[in-house]
Amino acid sequence: MFNALIINKDEQGYRCELQQLSAEQLPPENVLVQVAYSTLNYKDGLAITGKGPVVRKFPLVPGIDLAGTVIESAHPDYQAGDKVLLNGWGVGENYWGGLAQFARLNGDWLIPLPDAFSARDAMAIGTAGYTAMLCIMALEKHGLTPEKGEVLVTGANGGVGTFAIALLAAKGYLVVAATGRPELADALQALGASAIIDRSELSQPGKPLAKERWAAVVDSVGSHTLANACAATKADGAVAACGLAQGMDFPATVAPFILRGVSLLGINSVTRPKAERIAAWQQLAQWLPRTMLDHNTREIGLREAIATASDLLAGKVQGRVLVDVNR
Repeated sequence: MFNALIINKDEQGYRCELQQLSAEQLPPENVLVQVAYSTLNYKDGLAITGKGPVVRKFPLVPGIDLAGTVIESAHPDYQAGDKVLLNGWGVGENYWGGLAQFARLNGDWLIPLPDAFSARDAMAIGTAGYTAMLCIMALEKHGLTPEKGEVLVTGANGGVGTFAIALLAAKGYLVVAATGRPELADALQALGASAIIDRSELSQPGKPLAKERWAAVVDSVGSHTLANACAATKADGAVAACGLAQGMDFPATVAPFILRGVSLLGINSVTRPKAERIAAWQQLAQWLPRTMLDHNTREIGLREAIATASDLLAGKVQGRVLVDVNR
């Protein structure tokens, strides 16, 4: 028997509870992993609380991230003892996820744990850091270089935002962080932000075109914030959009795209090909300041995850939440 968070929806309503399961209750996939660590992301918060239509099947174990050790494998790429990690692929939404002590998974979803990271390191990074790296890779593929000017990071106190700041700064970029928590400005500057702006400058309805400022943008907020970010992006610049914390809407015009040649790059971290995933993790191993993993991470046990999910959605959590599923 092992511990797991289980989400159910029935005549008693929607609920997430800590339960004990047996291995026989796990899905019939081809790799059994003993999970060491998982995380709490914004999507996990929505799944656990039921405040967003994230979970598609019931019952379901939430958790879009996990890292651990292969116990049994019928997949040709893995054998018992291999260290692996997983981000996305609908795990924690359509398939049982990582907020449990064991998970049975499709081996095609896994990648080897990079030698540079422990399981704890990998989950301190998680989907948030992996997504931030995908954003930066997409912007650099589009031609972004440090000498082109300031890069805006919205949702700066969130998981993606904090990693984007640290990674961009490590690569030599001038980073401007947009936050609604000015009391945390010192922490953002410690990550590498060269300037801080209040998110209110971006979160209200704005003009179709604003004064050109940003060479590029990493946006995890959406809605008016994304529209205003595009409106102030320099000619031939790019905006990497990976989140919707403010909303799914995009109240903008085509003016930035037609009159300035701005590119909007959608970042879907869930279904990236294996080669791209491995490349992103290799880049993380090269560029991520290791001190960030300690200073930007709060560790909790599995039992604390339900209450912490509500705090996460309420904006009371800064940086990353690491979940030790074995305590």
